[in-house]
Amino acid sequence: MFSFFKRKNKFFSDEEQHHIVEAIREAERQTSGEVRVFVESHCRFMDAIDRAAEIFFGLEMDHTQDRNAVLVYVATVDHQLAIFADEQIHLRTGQDYWNTEVEQMITDFNRDNLAEGIRHCVEDIGLALRTHFPYNKDTDKNELPDEIVFGK
Repeated sequence: MFSFFKRKNKFFSDEEQHHIVEAIREAERQTSGEVRVFVESHCRFMDAIDRAAEIFFGLEMDHTQDRNAVLVYVATVDHQLAIFADEQIHLRTGQDYWNTEVEQMITDFNRDNLAEGIRHCVEDIGLALRTHFPYNKDTDKNELPDEIVFGK
């Protein structure tokens, strides 16, 4: 278990944080998939995807029943981001889908819309998850917390 769970939000206003968490909840209402957002100041690796993978496995996101969890990772000061998707959703969407989502987040971030960029990405991921892993009221449950995880 990582020690960053109790860190305080220093990246978003309360309203921005609320909108991101609501986007996560809305995305998950329509799918068996799970979405998490992790935000920190600095990326400890040169490649953000390596850091995202470390966080993904550290948060045990690979333990979902359908292997369809997705992590949105952002290092604000280092201007790095990545999306790390578990094997089943990645197989169904393909790498081009994730590359497009990263490009769209970069476009939003370059307009100084960090929170909106994350929210839009979460909404798009929710649509992909709903397409490939539709919600089933008899079997689906919220397997991972919806709150944003903040690092240093």
